[in-house]
Amino acid sequence: MGDFSHPDICWRDNAAERKQSRKFLECVDDNFLLQVIEEPTRRGAMLDLILTNKEGLVGDVKLKGSLGCSDHKMVEFRILRAARRAHSKLTTLDFRRADFGLFRDLLGGVPWDKAREGRGAQDSWLILKGHLLQAQERCILTKRKSSKNTKRPPWTNKELLGKVKQKEEAYRGWKRGQVAWQEYRETVQAARNQVRKAKALIEVSLAGDVKDNKKSFYRYVSDKRRTRENVGPLRNETGALVTQDMEKAEVLQ
Repeated sequence: MGDFSHPDICWRDNAAERKQSRKFLECVDDNFLLQVIEEPTRRGAMLDLILTNKEGLVGDVKLKGSLGCSDHKMVEFRILRAARRAHSKLTTLDFRRADFGLFRDLLGGVPWDKAREGRGAQDSWLILKGHLLQAQERCILTKRKSSKNTKRPPWTNKELLGKVKQKEEAYRGWKRGQVAWQEYRETVQAARNQVRKAKALIEVSLAGDVKDNKKSFYRYVSDKRRTRENVGPLRNETGALVTQDMEKAEVLQ
């Protein structure tokens, strides 16, 4: 966070007039960062920014009066993170270490005709389920389900992540003098073009399938929102600022 001094950037449209500001926007996009301030912080310009790499990490952003002789507004926000990381106690089947050969042998050795003789559908299902669970317990190990948030933007794929990794390696090589500047710039441009192309393709696909797959479309739109609040602070008839949900509802009646 801080004063980045790019007054010509329109964060709503992700556009800028100056070349330097456009480069800054490209850097923000390349690193999958999110800018969360939405109001001007100095004389109608949005100079002070908060950048985060995880949606939902920063919240309750408020602009307040100036501090001392500064003509910038103070920015108050909260980092929404628990002090202690929660560890998942859920377990899941680890199919990568499963012994499917033994699994087939165990189920193949069951005399199914004799086991189901004279039994109805419900009893037959319970017998089948019991044998399946016994074989599963012997042949398929379990592992603790990861609680890490590994959510990535929907347009990322293995090829794209490889391009981003190449860009990072080229940057480290250039800093050490092992990679020429031109080679580094070409790697960066290739990665940037790949990101933009992948992002455009998935947005076109979501827009084209919106009638048949509305859930995916609105999930993507929801992830792009800058705030989770549906209605921001309002002023009532007396001019007082209203922040509570019930009071907002009364103002909007």
